[in-house]
Amino acid sequence: MLHYIAVIHKEPGSIYGVSFPDVPGVIAAADSLDAALPEAAEALAYAAEDWEQLTGAPLPRPRSLDALQADAEFAAIAEKGVLAVVPLAAHVGEAA
Repeated sequence: MLHYIAVIHKEPGSIYGVSFPDVPGVIAAADSLDAALPEAAEALAYAAEDWEQLTGAPLPRPRSLDALQADAEFAAIAEKGVLAVVPLAAHVGEAA
């Protein structure tokens, strides 16, 4: 199973936001951290279903934490966030 590193952001008075540096445009939001991670996993699974059809390219492979930390753009995004690992579950709608 693939795992993607996610960045969780929360500003005072706001909801939790989750983004995936390796999968641009895939985001999730929720009122609590407990709800944010499952929402992020669902958003990632849905994006994976249609990624190639919508973009014409395969879903980007997840980079290692070492590779991400060597990326200055990632460092700027992650500076005020918390990192989490989110598994890419079987595509939504497929039998488990």
